[in-house]
Amino acid sequence: MKIFTTRATLSGYLTEQKSLRKIIGLVPTMGALHAGHLSLIEQAHKESDVVVCSIFVNPTQFNDPGDLAKYPRPIESDIKKLENSECDVLFMPSVSEMYSEGEEWNISLNGLDSILEGKIRPGHYQGVTQIVKKLFDTVMPDKAFFGQKDYQQVQVIAELVRQYQIPVQLITCPIVREADGLAMSSRNVHLSAAEHQQALVLSRALNLAQQLFPVKTIPEVKDEISRFVKQTDGVELEYFEICDGKTLQPVTDKDDEPLVALIAAKVGGIRLIDNVILE
Repeated sequence: MKIFTTRATLSGYLTEQKSLRKIIGLVPTMGALHAGHLSLIEQAHKESDVVVCSIFVNPTQFNDPGDLAKYPRPIESDIKKLENSECDVLFMPSVSEMYSEGEEWNISLNGLDSILEGKIRPGHYQGVTQIVKKLFDTVMPDKAFFGQKDYQQVQVIAELVRQYQIPVQLITCPIVREADGLAMSSRNVHLSAAEHQQALVLSRALNLAQQLFPVKTIPEVKDEISRFVKQTDGVELEYFEICDGKTLQPVTDKDDEPLVALIAAKVGGIRLIDNVILE
């Protein structure tokens, strides 16, 4: 695996690969890699010739400095996992490599950044689009792979691609879950054993929503899920919404398709998110 720390050297290497008609696949991450990330690498291998993984804990998408400070950074372990997954290229830049002093960024995201996660984490998706645009400009990938767990993020990046007419194919890969159903997340390492058990209510709530969806109205499903989650000690429900799969606007009519159920909750002070496509 080749490791690059500057945009210029990475770009030069990938320009060579493109001249050989190699298809470039990009998997952007913030590190602390788990099986969910590695499933993206696996999918990228199937659909591209050169797999590039970036590891960059992006400061502009954190609105809580404490959250940024405690974000896990097990870089040696991450490198080993990428090598075992036969990743071709790791891009691991510094903050100063990606940002110049006083740099500003603002993009209109048609309201996608002011609802759900965007409402709770103001400025988060401005930071996400800022760094993803830089990664796309540097790597110039043919395909980019993202996980469904961050469903809203995928829609935000699709809007970025549309506005800037970036010639990249976005590929959304299924959520990878632990054996007990908890969606894999880098934040899971902060959960105690008891909190891990409490956190299972998120995936169980989504499973229940799938069961209720064919036989209940959307408002009834939302009421039942809210009650179900609030029965679990140690879990603070932030939202449960059933939304249009593209605009992420709340819906009350099942005729709208596709629909997605999204949930966010705090468990022991750790924010967790999950979702499921409703059919």
